[in-house]
Amino acid sequence: MAKKKEQKAPESVEPQQSAAAKTQKSEADVTIEQKLIALYSLQKIDSKVDRIRIVRGELPLEVQDLEDEKIGLETRIENYNSEINELKDQITEKKNTIKDAQALIKKYEEQQMNVRNNREYDSLSKEIEFQTLEIQLSEKRIKEYTAAIKLKEEDVEKANAQLEELQKDLDIKKGELDTIVAETEKEELELEEKSLQQQKFIEDRLLLAYKRIRKNARNGLAVVKVERDACGGCFNKIPPQRQLDIRIHKKIIVCEYCGRILIDDDIATSVDEIIGE
Repeated sequence: MAKKKEQKAPESVEPQQSAAAKTQKSEADVTIEQKLIALYSLQKIDSKVDRIRIVRGELPLEVQDLEDEKIGLETRIENYNSEINELKDQITEKKNTIKDAQALIKKYEEQQMNVRNNREYDSLSKEIEFQTLEIQLSEKRIKEYTAAIKLKEEDVEKANAQLEELQKDLDIKKGELDTIVAETEKEELELEEKSLQQQKFIEDRLLLAYKRIRKNARNGLAVVKVERDACGGCFNKIPPQRQLDIRIHKKIIVCEYCGRILIDDDIATSVDEIIGE
């Protein structure tokens, strides 16, 4: 009798965790206290970046405004010069009209010497009169164009003087801005890198909330200490029970008045020790 083949029991296979599950686990491994430390560290770093940018103040905007004004003046001068050239062309055209009219008058006067009747003589006289009026009108236009050119040239002179002064101001402002940027650029880049490093320890939902609060807060503070029983952002009083919840670090507590994330002295001290303040 043939022996039945023994079927091997399937080996136990440990189910593989999905990427989402691993992410949830890694987020769960980060305690509330660690999240608060990361948030306050991020706040301290971002506040330093804010101070650097405040030092620059309105300089970048002032430089941009001056550059825009410079472009406007240069365009105006270019338009003035274009109008002057057009007026000069018109003067040249009128001078040519005068020459042509003078030549015709000379021709008609010569023809008058050989006319056969009064009708031909009168016809040539009218032509001479017409060409004389053309000369007078052209001379009038030349005077008008010459006066207009003089005014335009005065406008160009004024605009060039304004442009020269503006360029001096622009050079000074640019120099100040370049000096400040040179002094602070390295530090700002280092702080921005540290900011990105701290953001890795904060879950997306919480990080978005932090950025939203910072954007809406006038002073850029999204995470503040409880000081003298009040919120360090809006200075409204915080109830004792809520202060206790903040101190035990079991959950993220926000100010019920301004929405800022609240921390206690222990978190603040820990962060100061970590970042060297």
